[in-house]
Amino acid sequence: KVEQAGLAARIDFQREDCEALTFADASFDAVTVAFGIRNFEHLDRGLREMCRVLRPGGHLVILELSTPTRFPMKQLFALYSKAAMPLMGRTISHDDSAYTYLPESIRAFPQGEVMQESIRRAGFSQVSFRRLTFGLCTLYMATK
Repeated sequence: KVEQAGLAARIDFQREDCEALTFADASFDAVTVAFGIRNFEHLDRGLREMCRVLRPGGHLVILELSTPTRFPMKQLFALYSKAAMPLMGRTISHDDSAYTYLPESIRAFPQGEVMQESIRRAGFSQVSFRRLTFGLCTLYMATK
């Protein structure tokens, strides 16, 4: 898609270790993560690395799946994630563990105020979050 849009000279993809980025300090105006930070092995290290590579005044934006906290979505999500999702995974993939990882990883990930504090501890300021899609995902925003 980048080549088709004529942006290959401006956009470069690199595979990096989120806990040990090879980029120099203050290299970027923004760092974004969509549906991936939940899989960081050491969340605090990854957040500190993102802060390190951001220039002062740069922005962090994270979009991640979350567990709804309000009725009725909280109850519907609990039912869907504990029963429907694993059943569909088993049916489609014939693997008993299929689709159990996703809801378990969502529940285990720090959410809301807890994640907000983790971002703040990593060196960010003006940290805020907003629950979207009835609480099924959360947008975290911060400034270095």
